[in-house]
Amino acid sequence: QVQVVESGGGLVQPGGSLRLSCEVSGSTFRYYTMFWHRQAPGKGRELVAGITNFGITTNYTESVKGRFTLSRDNAKNTVYLQMNNLKPEDTAVYYCNAVSLSMGHNYWGQGTQVTVSS
Repeated sequence: QVQVVESGGGLVQPGGSLRLSCEVSGSTFRYYTMFWHRQAPGKGRELVAGITNFGITTNYTESVKGRFTLSRDNAKNTVYLQMNNLKPEDTAVYYCNAVSLSMGHNYWGQGTQVTVSS
């Protein structure tokens, strides 16, 4: 059974940094394109960033470009979202998502809360 587990959320002041981690178990991690999404209170879920199987390509939503960096370590079955210069509008529950179109897999983690506030 595939499990997707996020960690690293918390409370941080504006301008601060956090690093989210997401570990995938139960399947071959390199088969998955990985995404981070977020959902702020009262809003819909938003795609934040994505990274291809071997980390060659990353994409970011416009509002986080230059502040967030997505990377992966296939040896550790883990993807990382480094978030710098955090703003109050980054406050949300962040969800990790593992997708393999070839296997028809789409797995989600339970989410981790990020709160940016002074």
